[in-house]
Amino acid sequence: MPNKTKNRKADHIRISLEENVRAKLVTTGFEDVYFVHQALPEVDRDKIHLATKIFNHEFSAPIFVGAMTGGTKKASKINMSIAEAVEELGLGMCVGSQRAAIEEPQLEATYKIVRKKAPGAFLAANLGAPQLVQGYGIKEAERAVEMIEANALTIHCNPLQEAIQPEGETGFAGALQKIEELVQTLQIPIIVKETGAGISSEIAEKLERVGVKGIDISGSGGTSWAAVEYYRAKSSADTHHQKLGESFWDWGIPTVASLVEVSQSTKITLIASGGVRRGTDIAKSLALGAHLASMSTPILRPAIKSTSEVMNTLKFFIEELRNTMFLVGAESMEELKNTPIVLLGKTSEWLRKRGFDPEIFARR
Repeated sequence: MPNKTKNRKADHIRISLEENVRAKLVTTGFEDVYFVHQALPEVDRDKIHLATKIFNHEFSAPIFVGAMTGGTKKASKINMSIAEAVEELGLGMCVGSQRAAIEEPQLEATYKIVRKKAPGAFLAANLGAPQLVQGYGIKEAERAVEMIEANALTIHCNPLQEAIQPEGETGFAGALQKIEELVQTLQIPIIVKETGAGISSEIAEKLERVGVKGIDISGSGGTSWAAVEYYRAKSSADTHHQKLGESFWDWGIPTVASLVEVSQSTKITLIASGGVRRGTDIAKSLALGAHLASMSTPILRPAIKSTSEVMNTLKFFIEELRNTMFLVGAESMEELKNTPIVLLGKTSEWLRKRGFDPEIFARR
């Protein structure tokens, strides 16, 4: 089992770099979101304040690098590059699933590198919901947190991916109770994240009731993990799981729809992710109720190269965010959250069908 986990992580990195694993027919919904341009913004661009305090931690900008990897030599370099960049820029990151290191302690170094390189950054540990159901508990959670001296623990929910994987673990019954036990025992915030299929208002409300402090929606329209598993199955001539991956390639709740559902149903700290590819997407996410915006795929290739490449990529996102705020006349995060937003198209239709009013954003 341990070697299978490590090899699977290596496959995920390779496929994400070499294949087109983005959703085909479904989009994030960011294309349906329009800011109302302000011809006289009445702010000085260079004085725009991007800093924000989340989970009692100061971020220089509301940007978070999402979970990607760990447990392999290449993963160690990726994590090191990202950690050095977020430390320098005052941001944060989440490591990939730490299951590999729980199973094989000699792999801990591929995760521990992040705290070594980012002593002051916000770091989130990461375990999977299926592993909680199968026996992981407080001991494993504390070990994952201690491994990187984490500020928070992320529990990732990936039922779609597990359903497509040949070795997938689809026992999710009892996961919510296990999450509640972690909330009641650990002294750090628990964040629950999806992995590319979105979180509905119904699930968000359940998570808030058990005390979860943060939700990372990870909506559909960006990287499809059904697509990643499609390519894994294809490489091993597993036609059954290849067909499953193709059938569910576009499954999920589009990112913007998920974001609005969760933001209007809970008061929980909200991280927007899933196809976030530009600083304008970050700005739209924040205006729709997110507290942080997260991206993984756009950082992966730069992280393979160097820390400076990651820093340049993140700096450009920050520059795009600052420009967007300037053009809508928002001098701070609070003002951005109150700027008018027009929601159109399929996103507006989705929200109306689900009982949410998209027009409230335009009438601020």
